[in-house]
Amino acid sequence: MTSSLLTPHSSLSFSIEFFPPQTSEGADKLRVVRAKLAALGPEFFSVTYGAGGSTRERTLDVVLGIKHDGLGAAPHFSCIGSTRESIRALLARYETEGIRRIVALRGDLPSGVVDAGEFHYANELVEFIRAETGDRFHIEVAAYPEVHPQAKSARDDLLNFKRKVDAGANSSITQYFYDADGYEKFVDAARRLGVQVPIVPGIMPIANFAKLVRFSDACGAVIPSAMRDRFAAYGDDVDSARAYGLDVVTELCRRLLALGAPGLHFYSMNQAGLTTEIVNRLRG
Repeated sequence: MTSSLLTPHSSLSFSIEFFPPQTSEGADKLRVVRAKLAALGPEFFSVTYGAGGSTRERTLDVVLGIKHDGLGAAPHFSCIGSTRESIRALLARYETEGIRRIVALRGDLPSGVVDAGEFHYANELVEFIRAETGDRFHIEVAAYPEVHPQAKSARDDLLNFKRKVDAGANSSITQYFYDADGYEKFVDAARRLGVQVPIVPGIMPIANFAKLVRFSDACGAVIPSAMRDRFAAYGDDVDSARAYGLDVVTELCRRLLALGAPGLHFYSMNQAGLTTEIVNRLRG
């Protein structure tokens, strides 16, 4: 049943996330991947920002490459390791380059680092960006339908999300998940708190289930037991596992769109094949 608090959309709107490559070979490969995915017509490509700002220059390079190709680009900004002056300078550079969308996050503290920087929470970063630039940037923030692993409770996590929106966020992108009902409940709860910005589901295609499990255990994303059992049953049958993963994620996307999700945000892992297949299935 479609929630009355969600608004159905008939056309597919989506965005795609990249991470900055560490090598020149990786950069060359990403340009090829980007060209393939650009043919699908995404609204924008976002580019992540390493723990403590460790990929700042590489993020900038990828974002400018996307922009110079005439495509929409959205760099990630992180609180951790940032100062007001560094954020101010980066905002000025992106504005000069014609970038008008950013993703503002708290970010991860690198191992062994104690000082988080001048910003401790994403709402502080959003508030600063708004004070510095007014409405010149569309600001995306993160949302966690299954609760941020460091949150005290689901209620506290929801209130943290509201603080980011109240600070000036225009829209949000969720952590990936595989439970559409959980997304619907989260959106309903956010709307009851007065949060009206779009809440775009984050979608993680399944390339390697073992790696997905490790990553999910670290970031708090829940993998349903039925999924775990089905993948386990395939064993070393890579082709069947890939086909099943595509079916699972495509059906998840269809369900989310039927619930009225305002779009989809694909975590591409710098690969084109799975995202391309899912988008084509959704349009088929």
